[in-house]
Amino acid sequence: MALGVLGLTVGLALGGVVLLGALGFVLQRTVDTEAFRTADAVALLAAEDALPDPLPVAGGQVRVQVVDAQGRIRAASIDADRLVPMVRPERLDHDRRQRLEVPAERVGLAGPVRVVAVPVGTAADPLTVLVARSMADVRHSTHVVRAILLVAFPLLVAVLAAVAWRVVGATLRPVEALRRGAEEITGRAGAGRLPVPASADEIHRLAVTLNGMLDRLESARIRQRAFVSDAAHELRSPLTNIRTELEVAQRLADRTDWTAVTANLLADTDRLSRLVDDLLLLARLDEAPPSRGAGPVELGALLAEVAARYPSPPVRVQSPTGSLWTTGNADELRRVLANLVDNAVRHADSAVVLATEATSTAGPVVGPYHLVTVTDDGPGIPVADRERVFDRFTRLDDGRARDDGGAGLGLAIVRELVRRAGGSIALTDGPEQRGLRVRLLLPAVATEDSRGPNRTGRDDIDSP
Repeated sequence: MALGVLGLTVGLALGGVVLLGALGFVLQRTVDTEAFRTADAVALLAAEDALPDPLPVAGGQVRVQVVDAQGRIRAASIDADRLVPMVRPERLDHDRRQRLEVPAERVGLAGPVRVVAVPVGTAADPLTVLVARSMADVRHSTHVVRAILLVAFPLLVAVLAAVAWRVVGATLRPVEALRRGAEEITGRAGAGRLPVPASADEIHRLAVTLNGMLDRLESARIRQRAFVSDAAHELRSPLTNIRTELEVAQRLADRTDWTAVTANLLADTDRLSRLVDDLLLLARLDEAPPSRGAGPVELGALLAEVAARYPSPPVRVQSPTGSLWTTGNADELRRVLANLVDNAVRHADSAVVLATEATSTAGPVVGPYHLVTVTDDGPGIPVADRERVFDRFTRLDDGRARDDGGAGLGLAIVRELVRRAGGSIALTDGPEQRGLRVRLLLPAVATEDSRGPNRTGRDDIDSP
């Protein structure tokens, strides 16, 4: 605020100085113009050798003299001195027009006095017309303006400062309320909201935006705490099993069946390793942008490759009639299908069917896309739980057994990878309302010109 008032003061002061300078310059040029006009009229009479005596002039603040090269006065106005020239001869230049300042007492006018000189005549008898005008009116005008500025300037600054103080104070009051609200939120644990001003202005929109950001941060904090708690719980289970196996083996000593202990420890270690890998993958997916390995992938070949890892039956592939290409990272799409098929095989009664087709039915993915389905004839998932199973560490009651289900991260990883590929995933009932069908929508490549030598886009990195 102080800086603003200081800047305003400096600006007004500079403006006042410029105004006074411009006013003085304009008034002086006006005086010079009128004097030159009078001098030119007299010079015209002198050139025609028709100078009257005395010289006719208008107004009592003007003196006119016509002098020769020796400073003798040839003609003068009625109020001008006929013996002493207004300008000393040595100051005159008979070849050019001049503007001169002379003492007031030399002319007999109230000072200061402005004199213009206009040469006239021939080289044999050069004459100079001198016209003097008093600058008293100009000085008086500038003094009046200066006095007005000196009086009005502080009052104007004071009024503007008061207005600015009120306006800025009223403008910053909601900002101060936001600051106090933020300070209160910082000083206490848990969620909070900033006060939203009633005015529909930029501060109102800022408060709404900040409250939205706080809501998102609180949601992220809740998810992070739940994630850390669930991860700690899931990591504790295999560690507890490993510790129990080792303590029992230590107590039994020679009676320990080390082959069975080793097998159990390896199973728990594998489970722990898979859990850690899944947690690291989810952490990378939360922070990293889409991977650089994206390219054209042929879905039919990718489904056949994934299905080849499982016995047939139960896993069976319905090959598409033509090549269906999508854009994405081949390893990530391979991981998606592997997780879905693992889940289907674990819960299927007798069959798992993989299929893909091009479709133009309206769906959640904008533009052309391909539909990939993974169908099993197992118990299915209730409609109320079909969205919840994509949350991290979510397992339904029948999937919590150690050998039957994982840590509840498989479908969460699938959804994140599908989003990175620009697609969507949904769960529906299987044929005849039996089992579960996973519908995977992936963006389609319009042409087949982008095929590479490797139809699945496989690189040297093995899929997990």
